[in-house]
Amino acid sequence: MYKHILVPTDGSKLSDRAVKEAAALAAALGAKLTLLNVVPDQVWPMYAESAVVMAQYSQKQLREESRGYAEDLLAKAAKRAGVPVATQLVFSDVPYDAIVKTAAKLKCDLVVMSSHGRRGLSGFLLGSETQKVLTHSKVPVLVVR
Repeated sequence: MYKHILVPTDGSKLSDRAVKEAAALAAALGAKLTLLNVVPDQVWPMYAESAVVMAQYSQKQLREESRGYAEDLLAKAAKRAGVPVATQLVFSDVPYDAIVKTAAKLKCDLVVMSSHGRRGLSGFLLGSETQKVLTHSKVPVLVVR
């Protein structure tokens, strides 16, 4: 059935549920499991105070800080998975596109990801990376709530 499962994770409790579901599925099927974290390629300040702090750092330094944070996040998620996993870190300002491209590059045949289930105006305004992956993915997507 499925031989390689990709799980995008942001370290949230909701994405941890997707990791656990995917780990159980991978164990049952004998499938390979890869955890993915998509890190923003450019870090932009959200508040004036953070702009002052960020002005002290180069984009390269900010990128390295982001890389370290993402590697820690992936290591924690891998430990919680309880099964052998591979990890993948990708820099991109378009998370859904990075997820779809990583699934294709790694020849994954299933993407397992979480969704907050936002609808209506909040779903429209916030956007849904899960919805975008569902729309653009050429492989099946299992959504965990």
